[in-house]
Amino acid sequence: MQRVVSLFLPSWSTDRLRRKLGDVSPPPDRPLVLVGRQGNRRLVTAVDRAAVEAGLRVGMPATKAQALVQGLAVMDAAPQADAEALERLALWALRRYAPIVATGPPDGLVLETTGADHLHGGEQLMLTDMVERLGRVGFSARAAIADSWGAAHAIARYVKQTVSVVAVNSTYDAILPLPIAALRLPNAIVSGLRVLGFDRVGELLKQPRAPLTLRFGPELGRRLDQAAGCLAEPIEPVRAADVVEVKRGFGEPIGAAETIARYVGKLVQALCAELETKGLRARRLDLLLYRVDNRVEAIRVSTALPVRDVKRLTRLLCDKIETVDPGFGIELMRLSAPLAEPLTPKQTISSLIEQRDADISDLIDILGNRVGEEKLYRFAPVASDVPERSLRRVAPASVETGEAWPDHWPRPARLFAVPEPIEAIALLPDHPPASFTWRGIRRRVKRADGPERVFGEWWKRDAELAAVRDYFQVEDEAGERFWIYRAGDGEDEATGSHRWFLHGIFG
Repeated sequence: MQRVVSLFLPSWSTDRLRRKLGDVSPPPDRPLVLVGRQGNRRLVTAVDRAAVEAGLRVGMPATKAQALVQGLAVMDAAPQADAEALERLALWALRRYAPIVATGPPDGLVLETTGADHLHGGEQLMLTDMVERLGRVGFSARAAIADSWGAAHAIARYVKQTVSVVAVNSTYDAILPLPIAALRLPNAIVSGLRVLGFDRVGELLKQPRAPLTLRFGPELGRRLDQAAGCLAEPIEPVRAADVVEVKRGFGEPIGAAETIARYVGKLVQALCAELETKGLRARRLDLLLYRVDNRVEAIRVSTALPVRDVKRLTRLLCDKIETVDPGFGIELMRLSAPLAEPLTPKQTISSLIEQRDADISDLIDILGNRVGEEKLYRFAPVASDVPERSLRRVAPASVETGEAWPDHWPRPARLFAVPEPIEAIALLPDHPPASFTWRGIRRRVKRADGPERVFGEWWKRDAELAAVRDYFQVEDEAGERFWIYRAGDGEDEATGSHRWFLHGIFG
């Protein structure tokens, strides 16, 4: 099933201009509009959020906008620069999210993410990541995913949720309550439909097509079918000028999995030869399969480390062939490396006593492309005495930072993300508990070691200026070992609540 994402940037032109001007731009609370010429008239072509709240809209005469809002910031529109910037944003999305990305002028992108969303933890997490990344650099955005381009485009623009995920085969029901303006119809058709009393898409879908087509032409029926997913809408993807790419056309369309796999191997071999010529290795591959019905099937695979191994890359791509629907046949295959890195020198084994490090990147690649890159990670040490801050998640094949785990005191094999409160009986200030109750079970302490005093990191939080924890390693009568601590030094109330917590389990 095809899955299409529409990324809507409601204030693309004004956000881009504010970001470009930086400190010179108007304050965020001051309304900003962009003005362009249409014949001899100066009309508003873009408005920001503050301008919308002030009652301004696109198409309004510039003089009227200035009269309505005192202190309005007015700047000249630059549609060509906006289009070029949108093209660059599409290339960014192509490298990061999906193998098929196209611009949706003037204020959006369209991505076909079929077979690529699992690399980002699923559709919800992928869309959230898109919106958050754009928000961090100053662009407001909304994203929607559905079974068709028309439905995703409409939901992103007419549903106020930041992220909207329409379940598979639920597109028809999702578009019923949307206004007819969401169908990407010319203004004249929308106005004519409203004169007839139509306001929602669901009202149009219930009507006979013949009278509507006779009055408004075939455009209305085409847009309805595209939104409902009954009519395919090809997406022409953007291509980076410097991307390494190979392709293969077929005189007769192919469709058998074995045939596709055979030509995948040939394309990978040709691509690796091109990469070798340029001194590159691939981190991500996109295989596009063009069907005879103008639909494009896509496979995207990623690698943990830069790779130029024909067998490995072929296997990763062939593992995904089962997700491809060849339809009535595939007439063109295109393989590209949207993400590639230069080949860097590496010291090889130079003596008899050195041993080669085990290379598990092949296994990481297989698991990452099956379950998703976001679900594979390892823990790396961080310079911090506070236990929950002394580690972080990193990619499985990430470079070592040089930090080491603390070795002056042992740490539990299982560390709780949130310490769990316990009831303990102990002699203050420095004695370990004689017994403690955790999850309703009372445990008598047989052996204990400690305390290990951990101070708060006052340079990170003012509240930790006087904070103290005293950690103990304790063993109960059954031989189970726990890592518990008391919040505070046992004497001064300013150092903590003096409550007890269980933070980890040994073994």
